[in-house]
Amino acid sequence: MDGPNPTAHYSTPTRVAAIVWIVVAALLLLDVAWRGEGRQAWIAGALLAATVSVVYLVWLRPRVVSTERGLRVVNPLRETFVPWAAVLWVDVTDVLRVHTPGQIVRSWPLRETKRQRVRDNMRRDSGYLDPDSDDGPAGTRPVDLAARQLRQDAERYKTRPLSGPIRDVDEAGPAALGAEDEPQTMVPVEVIVVIAATAVLLVAVFLLA
Repeated sequence: MDGPNPTAHYSTPTRVAAIVWIVVAALLLLDVAWRGEGRQAWIAGALLAATVSVVYLVWLRPRVVSTERGLRVVNPLRETFVPWAAVLWVDVTDVLRVHTPGQIVRSWPLRETKRQRVRDNMRRDSGYLDPDSDDGPAGTRPVDLAARQLRQDAERYKTRPLSGPIRDVDEAGPAALGAEDEPQTMVPVEVIVVIAATAVLLVAVFLLA
């Protein structure tokens, strides 16, 4: 749970691809366990398990979550919590960006995949295009819709901010613990556990199998 009424934004095609690969990898692991023998089977199984870990961290886990306290920007290895008080603007160049007084937080999963649109966004960001020269609703890209929704969330939550430090990880994610008015970034325990377990498995298989 990410807190009261959280809204998650993520790349649907990437998530679908991740789920498909995890299912395929699970079937291949069953096949290796059933028919495989010897060192090669152990190595194949370990490599398949490693690919599942990579797919989970890179494709399945990343997202941006809008909570009552702020934005959770979940990237493959790190998570940043941005309190609503620190959100100045949300826009898109090659990826969705959250502007704060001290930094720009970039989102891994929410990205613009159309090259011409990326070039236009970059030129607009540099002041070479009219910032109001957007397409109509029918031409609005999914990542632009997400940015627009997050800007609206920021306006809404800033009008009725919740005070006091965040003490519950379920309220807005682990990076939000103790946060007040400044963004906080951390490497979640979940990521450390996945990477460590995968590394131990690979080392053990290659050394002992």
